[in-house]
Amino acid sequence: MRVPSRSPGHQPGPPAASTAPARRRPPVGPLRRSPSPGPDLDAYRAAVAELLVEVGALATAPSTAARQVLIDARLREPALAAVLDATPQGFVGARETLLLEMARYQPNERSSAADLTALVRIYLLSRIDVMWWRDAPTYLTDAQVNASPELVDLEWLRRRDLLRFRYQEQPATLLGRGVRALRRRLRPDATPRTAGLLFRRARREMVAFLNDVAREFAASTPTGTPPLWVTSLVRSAEHQYRLRRLGYAAMVPSGHCLGWAVDVELAWYERFGVRETLGGLLLARQQAGEVNVVDEGQAWHLCLAPGARRRLRRAYEAEMGI
Repeated sequence: MRVPSRSPGHQPGPPAASTAPARRRPPVGPLRRSPSPGPDLDAYRAAVAELLVEVGALATAPSTAARQVLIDARLREPALAAVLDATPQGFVGARETLLLEMARYQPNERSSAADLTALVRIYLLSRIDVMWWRDAPTYLTDAQVNASPELVDLEWLRRRDLLRFRYQEQPATLLGRGVRALRRRLRPDATPRTAGLLFRRARREMVAFLNDVAREFAASTPTGTPPLWVTSLVRSAEHQYRLRRLGYAAMVPSGHCLGWAVDVELAWYERFGVRETLGGLLLARQQAGEVNVVDEGQAWHLCLAPGARRRLRRAYEAEMGI
C-alpha cells in the first residue's frame, strides 16, 4: 500500500530563488593578453661571452672558414637568435652583417676593436641597442642632428652650470687642431685622448642620465677625482660612415644614430685609481635594466633602455625647472 506524498505539489506564484552559485557568462570581445616578455638579455650576454671564447681560439687567419661555421651555428641558438631576430635587420641580416664585418676587419690604432674577438663582442652586444629602439627614427644627416628639436645644446647647459659631466668638442679649424696638439704635448694626461664631440647635442633623457651617473661617480670617489667624461653622444648616419672609412669600429645600425647611446671614458681613470669604481656602477645600472653596457676598451658604450625614458625625462624637467 502506497503512502500518499505530503508534497504540496506545484504552487502558484514566483519560483523560489536558487541557492546555487550563478554561472558567469563569458566576456564579450577578445581577451586581453599580458605583454609577452622580450628576449632574456642575461642569457644573451652569457651566450655572447661563451661564443667569444671560441672565437678567440680560432683567431688565426687560416681559421677563417672555421670561424664562419662557428658563427653560423652558434647564432642559431635560441638565446642569441631571439635578440638578433628582434633587430631591424632580422636574424639573417644581423648574421650576414657580422660575417661581413669579420671578413673586412683590419686592426688599427683608431678602432676600439683591438682584435677580432673584440669586434664580435662590440657588434653582438650593441644589437641590444637597436633591438630596444628598432622603431626610433635615425638621424641620417648632420643637418638633421643640428636641427632636431628633440636634442638640446650642451654648451647652453654647461654655461649655466647645469651639467655634472665634462666633454670637449672637436676643433673646427686647423688652428684649433694645432692648439689641441700642443696642449697634449705639454700636458699629455690632463684630459682623455679622444677626438671630442662633433655634435654638442643630446636628448634630454640622456642629459639627465649622465648627470645622475656623474653625481653617483663623484659621491663614490675621492675628492679631486675628475668628473665623468663623455667622449661621444648622438651621431648622424652620415658621420657614422665617415668614422667607418677612417677605420673606427662604428657599427651600423647604431644607437648613436638614434640619439640613445653615449660613450664614456674609462681607461683615463686608471691613473686616479677609480676605473673599477666607474665600471662597477655602470654594470650595476645594467643589472637594474636601465642601460646596455658594451666594453670597448678605452671607453664604454652605454645605451638607455626604453623603460627608463619617462623617469629620466621627468628628472630632466625637474632639474631644469621646467
